[in-house]
Amino acid sequence: VGMFSIFYNRLPFGLEVDQAFIAAILTIIGYSINDTVVIFDRVREYIKLYPKRDRVEIINSALNDTLSRTFSTSFSTLVVLIPIFFFGGDSIRGFIFGLIIGIIFGTYSSLFIASPIAYDLQKKRLLKAAK
Repeated sequence: VGMFSIFYNRLPFGLEVDQAFIAAILTIIGYSINDTVVIFDRVREYIKLYPKRDRVEIINSALNDTLSRTFSTSFSTLVVLIPIFFFGGDSIRGFIFGLIIGIIFGTYSSLFIASPIAYDLQKKRLLKAAK
């Protein structure tokens, strides 16, 4: 209901929020979670390898190592989806639009939102353990 009210009469090209658009949003949630898990797995690996390093350095190193993978995956997916969006049929356009928007925001959230939240949660946990 919230998505429908946000996008009502605002989607480009006369798109509607239908089952295909909702399926695209759900697909992107999985896509974004996968990117976030890859980054967090690298953070976990670096914590084991470098236990004395500062958490900020570890998260930064993990992000730097996974950055090219994340951008390459997102870019290659967008290279395929954009032509399908413009040249594909009307029946698939809502699904593709949801995927395009979701990939852009999912990549952003995996890199720039999830990692700082993870750092803050780790910091709080370490402060509680120190007390």
